[in-house]
Amino acid sequence: MSNKYKIGWFSTGRGEGSKGLLRATHQAIKSGELDAEIEFVYCSRERGETEATDRYLDMVKEYGIPLVSYSYQKYRKMKGMPGPDLSQSLPQWRIDYDKEVLKLLKDFKPDLVLLAGFMLVSTPVMCDRYEIINLHPAAPGGPAGTWQQVIWKLIEDKADTQGIKMHVAIPELDMGPTATYCTFLIRSGTFDKLWEEIKGKKVAEIKGGEGVENRLFKTIREHGAIREVPLIIKTLKVFSEGKIKITKDRQVVDAAGRVIKGYDLSKEIDEAVRGKI
Repeated sequence: MSNKYKIGWFSTGRGEGSKGLLRATHQAIKSGELDAEIEFVYCSRERGETEATDRYLDMVKEYGIPLVSYSYQKYRKMKGMPGPDLSQSLPQWRIDYDKEVLKLLKDFKPDLVLLAGFMLVSTPVMCDRYEIINLHPAAPGGPAGTWQQVIWKLIEDKADTQGIKMHVAIPELDMGPTATYCTFLIRSGTFDKLWEEIKGKKVAEIKGGEGVENRLFKTIREHGAIREVPLIIKTLKVFSEGKIKITKDRQVVDAAGRVIKGYDLSKEIDEAVRGKI
């Protein structure tokens, strides 16, 4: 039996981003950078739902990773239910779906579960079973929402810093404690000139004009996006080395068992992306 650190991998397998995360982690394991194994991949789509997901499932098969597929959309339609309102508590059928997933995963014992392009909110039954982490495209204490919403909020607030974090997944969307993070300045070098370009403009005006093609918006996104894969790999590494862990009450603690407000990986991530942007 393997004593390697075991990672459970949850994904919807929607496209290139999901494949990129899996590829990078698989390569980090093969190269010896990450002393761990992906114990299984659980995909919330099944073969035949989309071509993009089929390609993702092919990659999982190629890597020889055990695969569990269980279609969320088919289950939802079978129950005759609309998609849940994320501003409300999750309905019982949604919790029942996760109970079925857990039955399929009962033989696996991951040390940590990573949500890697997984498009479903974690239910209480899932959070009670596993220690789960997820990526959020903002620094600790930063804006909530999608990466687009985060960047618009940063511009509106005339922020100095952006970042990304891995946080503990809890039933409340994007609200779990920070596990790891990195930050970077958006007020130096090239950024200063881009802030000058929008001086005096309101966010609504920029949105209605250039929108996401605005140069400041795009540059903030590029600096964040290039850090996402390195942060995931480095996060899995510090977990596998026992530098941090998640307690039963979903707190993040260091190797001495002290509660921390996140493990700062900024220096390591800056080094990983040096010369790439």
